[in-house]
Amino acid sequence: MKRMSAAAGYTLAFVCVFAQALAAAAAQIASKGPAGAAYPNRPIRIVVPFPPGASPNDITARLLGPKLAEQLHQQVVIDNRAGAAGTIGSDIVAKATPDGYTLLINSSSLTIAPNAYKHLPFDVGRDLQPITMVASAPQLVMINPALPVSSIKELIAYAKARPGQIKFSSGGNGTVPHLAGEMLGHMAGIQMIHIPYKGGAPAAAALLGGEVSMYIDTATGSLGMIKQGRVKVLGVAAPKRTPLLPDVPTVEEAGVPGYDLQVWYGFFAPARTPASIVRTLHSELSKALQSPDIQSRFASMGTETVGLGPEEFSRVFKADLQKWAKFVRETGLKLD
Repeated sequence: MKRMSAAAGYTLAFVCVFAQALAAAAAQIASKGPAGAAYPNRPIRIVVPFPPGASPNDITARLLGPKLAEQLHQQVVIDNRAGAAGTIGSDIVAKATPDGYTLLINSSSLTIAPNAYKHLPFDVGRDLQPITMVASAPQLVMINPALPVSSIKELIAYAKARPGQIKFSSGGNGTVPHLAGEMLGHMAGIQMIHIPYKGGAPAAAALLGGEVSMYIDTATGSLGMIKQGRVKVLGVAAPKRTPLLPDVPTVEEAGVPGYDLQVWYGFFAPARTPASIVRTLHSELSKALQSPDIQSRFASMGTETVGLGPEEFSRVFKADLQKWAKFVRETGLKLD
């Protein structure tokens, strides 16, 4: 009996050691790319499909890029490829090798693209893999102080009395600020003229210079001019007020029920990127978001860190695709 007990003990010990070896091997494989090399073993490129500077996508990429580089012990390069409301840069990533070395940061505007352009060079839902939603922010309805209104209600009354006289800017056809203006006009029953610019910075400059009367965007790229009093904020396009501007009512409070246009920012990889790499990137980006300095910087811009995983982010992504398709279909809006 003692011999049998000893043999059983040896067998159990062997099984335990073997199981540990298998687990270690699995963990090692999970951290490798398609060719078996440890990931990452060379620089990672983050494509920002908007101009550098005031673009919230660019600001977010440049905040998280250095953290990601530090954690992964690899260089992270920010590559701005602006044009066509973000579709040029997005197309680059959609057609890149799915190995985790070319990533995209984009916003809710990516879900507008299929409705904005009849012939996209890629399929948004098929060619891109959501990795993580890193942050979200409410949009703000901002006006040039020369416009003689002080509230959303006054803005609506002013616009109804002067159909087509109020011009609003955006960073281009099919961007979130463009659709935000169109949706406000549709829901409030007013007619405004959209003036597209090549990026958020010139769109904001147009508001400051009086070329347009209104601009709707997040505080991320507009906070400087808001703090300087160079623009007037009439409303927050979210279900609740922002701590950044606690005295500014929501657009719903101000008389347009259901006007909720929060913008999310997220990372994507080309479709068919190995799941192990997608998980690694989500984990490392989530870790970066937990950094106190990142949390503080986002909060100072009126942006909330999120960190949704690939599955949850995919559900939000698909729901937004359907929402904008419905809006364009119901309004007959032409975005080309």
